[in-house]
Amino acid sequence: MAYVTPKLRGMSSVTTADRPSQVRRRIMHVGSGGMILGGLLMVVGSPMPWVSTPVGSLSGAAGAGLWTLCAGFLAIAGALIPRRRVAFVHAVIPGVAAALIVCWQLVRLVQISTSTDAWGKLLPGIGLVLVGGGAVVLLRSAKRIHDAGQPADAG
Repeated sequence: MAYVTPKLRGMSSVTTADRPSQVRRRIMHVGSGGMILGGLLMVVGSPMPWVSTPVGSLSGAAGAGLWTLCAGFLAIAGALIPRRRVAFVHAVIPGVAAALIVCWQLVRLVQISTSTDAWGKLLPGIGLVLVGGGAVVLLRSAKRIHDAGQPADAG
């Protein structure tokens, strides 16, 4: 026999047998681990030195590192969203943005090195490498999320 709750202020009685079983949704999705890792790599690498020179280092926080820092937090937030399409966008946009910034910085390093004849004196710092690695991990996670939504080949 089902338990019947008493009426309270005009509310109808509800039995436990009438309640549908609640389905728990997973917060983590296929790309969550990679998105958290990629976002953390970008967050950690953004304020670190991006360019090493004989005189000292240039911090990423003085320039484009602030953009990659924001993108890293966006990727971490997207890892905790249970919607696959939204998570895919949260992996692609920060990944592409960080990859473009890293490529732009590397092209700029080569350009300055050729114009000043300072080959080997301007080197990418650990922060630039970490942000580039985070971008690769995010783009790989975006591919995993995209492929998880595709039907398997019947062949």
